[in-house]
Order: sequence, then C-alpha cells, then structure tokens
Amino acid sequence: MTDSERQILEALDAAVRSAAGVIGPIVATVDRKLAANPDEVLAWESIPLDRYRIPLPPSIRSSWVFVLRAKVVTGAERHPNSHQRMMSYRGHGDFQTRPAESWLSHHLASEPTLPLDRRWISIPPNVWHQGVVGDEHWAVVSFHTVLPHELIEERPAIEAAGASRQRRYAPADGNSP
Repeated sequence: MTDSERQILEALDAAVRSAAGVIGPIVATVDRKLAANPDEVLAWESIPLDRYRIPLPPSIRSSWVFVLRAKVVTGAERHPNSHQRMMSYRGHGDFQTRPAESWLSHHLASEPTLPLDRRWISIPPNVWHQGVVGDEHWAVVSFHTVLPHELIEERPAIEAAGASRQRRYAPADGNSP
C-alpha cells in the first residue's frame, strides 16, 4: 500500500468512526432489505456524504452500506468507472480480488483495533472482486470515486464468454432501486 493510499484509508476510517451513529441504523435497514429478498446475495443503501462529521478525501463521491448474505460467494463483479475502498463494518469475510488470472484472498474483520490492512481493501477500477462470506451476514462500508447514480457494476455474462452485463446501484433521480 502506498503512503497516499494509506492516508486516504486512514481518513475514511476516521470518517466512518465519526458517523457510527448514522451508519448503524442504515446497516439495520439493509439487513431488513436482505431478509425481505431471500434470493439476493446482497443488499445495499447509499450513505449521503453529508452524514460524515469530518471531511472526506476530495476524490470520494459516494458511500454505501452493503450487507452480504451468510454462506455465499457473491460472484465476480467490477466497477469500470470507480476506485472502490471498502471496510469491514460488522462481521468478517474474505474479499477476493482478481487483478490477473488468479483470485487473491484478503481476509477482513471488523475489530477496530486491527491494523488498517486487516479491515480495509482498496480496489482500483476494472479489478474483479467478490465476497466470500462465513456463517453470519457481513456488513461493509464502501466508498467510490463516482456519484451514486454513476456507479456501474459489471458482472460476467453467463450467456457469452468474455462479455459482461452492467447495472447501476442507484437511479439518476437519486431514489433507491
């Protein structure tokens, strides 16, 4: 990890701590969304940036809570238009990346006393990633370098080798999907 990336993650870590009273209820809401949709491997909600009590790095344009379902592999995805920084907020799991041909494991946990690289991961644009979740749902907080309605998720297309399909986590009007 470069010094500049460490500084960004340290700033984001402090920001998450500053907004714990806001993030906790959002995690509970996302837990309910996941429970209401048993076929989904994850659920999410955007966190308005003004909810953080300290300034975020200027490159950060959106923030999210994701809850990943227990005992699943979320499947490969990537963001062609955003650098993602993600922290383990509640629970633990293996957040795998595939910068080349093989998947690399990044075991993350939520204990605040752990070193930064045991709680956070930084994923550049176009890097495939997936969550491997243990016996309990895993809540994460994610930051992106694009606005909520601009964030694109790509997943491999099942019907055509080498192709992908895209979706957005938030519509252009700012309402939740």
